[in-house]
Amino acid sequence: QDTFERVFVSPGLRGVPWYVMAGNHDHAGNVTAQLRYSHHSPRWHFPHPYYSLRLHIPGSNASARLLVLDTVLLCGHTDDFGLGDVPAGPRDAAAAGAHLAWLRAQLEAAAGDRFVLVAGHYPVWSVAKHGPTPCLLRLLRPLLRRHRVTAYLCGHDHNLQYLEEGGVGYVLSGAGNFMEDSRPHEGSVPPGSLRFFFGSPASPGGFAHLRLEPGGVTVTFLESTGRVLHRVTLPPR
Repeated sequence: QDTFERVFVSPGLRGVPWYVMAGNHDHAGNVTAQLRYSHHSPRWHFPHPYYSLRLHIPGSNASARLLVLDTVLLCGHTDDFGLGDVPAGPRDAAAAGAHLAWLRAQLEAAAGDRFVLVAGHYPVWSVAKHGPTPCLLRLLRPLLRRHRVTAYLCGHDHNLQYLEEGGVGYVLSGAGNFMEDSRPHEGSVPPGSLRFFFGSPASPGGFAHLRLEPGGVTVTFLESTGRVLHRVTLPPR
């Protein structure tokens, strides 16, 4: 009630489906309860810790795919209270292996989709407090590049970032609660990959909006005031 039902109450949001993924703070609580909440709220969709959505692109016969990951299941938990804390490895290696096998199969099956978006909580690349996630650099980054994934969407760091590397767009949107403007890991990302960063603590926060059209995916970073902070269009695969 405090973080969802009584927050997103605007009339324009009432009929919008919310596709949920778990992050490290969710895993510190009760993810099973969040999965079961799908049966109580018509707009809360959390069918499995990781899942695939097939998206139809209006005005075309093209499709896109969104793969929602559980990066805590893949890489392990971190309380993230220290600078640069990284996940210590999966609690269940077999479950992590099954998740990775599922992801590989889904990416193969998405070969005909015009756009493929992959979403997880931990960042692959980040210049902010937590920095890049070594586990995802090892396991996920090669798959994103090999399968020409359009973009990887994440949170975890409390700011807005856009990076490009190896033909993949990296959209970090973690500015819904508070903002941090430090960039201690600026030297930990590939040179020239950071295209946009916003973390002003005085800002009321913001989010990333993605619009899928036949000719491209337009990523717009918005402040909650409605101010456009940055925009980029990613081409079809």
